[in-house]
Amino acid sequence: MSSTQMVVVHRSRRNIELLLLVFALGIGFAAYVVTSLNLYGELPENWGVKAGLWLGLGIACHAAIRWRIPYADPVLLPCVFLLNGIGLALIFRLDQAATPPSNDVVTQFGWTGLGVVGFIAFMIIFGDHRPLQRFTYTLGLTGLVLLLLPLMPGIGREINGSQIWVGIGPFSFQPAEIAKIVLTTAFASYLVERREVLALAGRRVLGIDLPRARDLGPILIVWAASLLVLLAQRDLGTSMLFFGMFVMMLYVATERPGWPLLGVAMAIIGGLVMFLLITVAKVGFFNHVLVRLSSWLDPFSDYDRNFQIIQGQFGMAWGGLLGRGLGEGRPGLTPLPKSDFIATVVGEELGVAGLMAVVLLYGIIVARGLRTALIGKEAFGKLLAAGLSFTFALQVFTIIGGVTRLLPLTGLTTPFMSQGGSSLVSNWVLVSILMVISHQFRKPVATAVEVDPDAEATQLIPTTNESRGLFGRRRRRQEAGA
Repeated sequence: MSSTQMVVVHRSRRNIELLLLVFALGIGFAAYVVTSLNLYGELPENWGVKAGLWLGLGIACHAAIRWRIPYADPVLLPCVFLLNGIGLALIFRLDQAATPPSNDVVTQFGWTGLGVVGFIAFMIIFGDHRPLQRFTYTLGLTGLVLLLLPLMPGIGREINGSQIWVGIGPFSFQPAEIAKIVLTTAFASYLVERREVLALAGRRVLGIDLPRARDLGPILIVWAASLLVLLAQRDLGTSMLFFGMFVMMLYVATERPGWPLLGVAMAIIGGLVMFLLITVAKVGFFNHVLVRLSSWLDPFSDYDRNFQIIQGQFGMAWGGLLGRGLGEGRPGLTPLPKSDFIATVVGEELGVAGLMAVVLLYGIIVARGLRTALIGKEAFGKLLAAGLSFTFALQVFTIIGGVTRLLPLTGLTTPFMSQGGSSLVSNWVLVSILMVISHQFRKPVATAVEVDPDAEATQLIPTTNESRGLFGRRRRRQEAGA
């Protein structure tokens, strides 16, 4: 006999999104104006036109959401525009610190426009995420090809010791930024199909059920691929990101703590292999990895070699609690502040309070993505939303942990803020996927009770659907035991 449960029917909350969006757009543009006033004592040139373009991007996204996915999460888009706006203001500020002043903010605004196009295009073309589940192995192969594409002779480019770029003529991009979305989708589809097998317990050690040896194939393949990225591309950040993302998704799909414990053990083994290659085998092309480890453990042991991380630390220390103010610091003294070290610019000009506010915005995006995973009933969408949220969280944790010396420095970008088109466009598409999933999970379902999406109160509709989905397995086991 099926049990009756209550299903929450969400309101669309598009007006709330519009209100938050206008506030976020205003904060981002105000940061740009204040920077100009502090630097030059006057408003930016053609500020009215720029304000109109900035507002137009936001309204275009909001209108597309109302049209295609009206029940999508109302908080994600304002958070993204707020981060993107602050990033544009900081890149403008860093342009003025150069001698002579550069104009990279125009290029970055163009990439923002392209990211918005990708955001809207995905929700128009894929109004539903479920058809993606049919392309498990196609997406997996495509993701691996993108991940290893920088190793191809002729188009792969090495920048700052890492070979993570692909150059075609005057254009270059990081294919790993696209691969993270493609592989997350492939992993979600594969794990949904195989979760029952992967959840079977093997040998029990210290009260923890470890996976069966016959089921270790997927994690070994991903581990080997991540080591290949580390060894061949010398990219610690991407290697950590992809392996960590797969292990987290394994745990979410199976609810077996043995998988993350096994993943930690494999990561330690990989780290020992890298350490032996550097210290014993004296592999020369790992010198920049050794520099990053040294700058993490003891940056002042070599001031010239670890100049970047030291300058970033000095800048954040000078900013203090509330910062020097937009345009009042000296962030240009830190090498590559527009890309790798834009978080230290936030710490210098907006202080620890500003940096924590930025981290909080990232946390809100991750929390809303995980909330989307929790409210859904369909397994693929739940795991895809969780995987994308974990991937985003790992990237933020890795880069901000690197510049604050919580972790070794990696070559990852700060989402929506760092200069660069690959990361910006791919993260806009990532958020679009999350919003499409949230729309599918939040929209009213056909029931015997008429649903009014504009009603003032959230409605509870009784149904007879039994609990299902990845996050309901443990509850079903408990009910069966009772």
